Amino acid sequence: MYAIVEILGQQFKVEEGRKIFVPRMESAERGSELSFEKVLLVDKDGDIKVGVPVLEGATVKAEVLSHVRGEKVIVFHKRRRKGYRKLNGHRQNFTEIMIKSINA
Repeated sequence: MYAIVEILGQQFKVEEGRKIFVPRMESAERGSELSFEKVLLVDKDGDIKVGVPVLEGATVKAEVLSHVRGEKVIVFHKRRRKGYRKLNGHRQNFTEIMIKSINA
């Protein structure tokens, strides 16, 4: 059983017992329970339910495990023969959550 859920403006495929990384949720503390109501699709053993745009009464419950930072991404700009070089790095903040249950 899996579901497609919208979390902070992004869509994620979630399954019970799986861990996923979502954009940083500043208000969520470690160990707290979350509930997501924007469930777009649920597949339960081949029985697919699609929302228009969301499924009424469907929820996904999750637990916050930790707040982490992603790996560094290097951004390098160069213009040939002009002496222009610029190097920049970026590390994105994520929240790791564990999917507890899918109710549809």
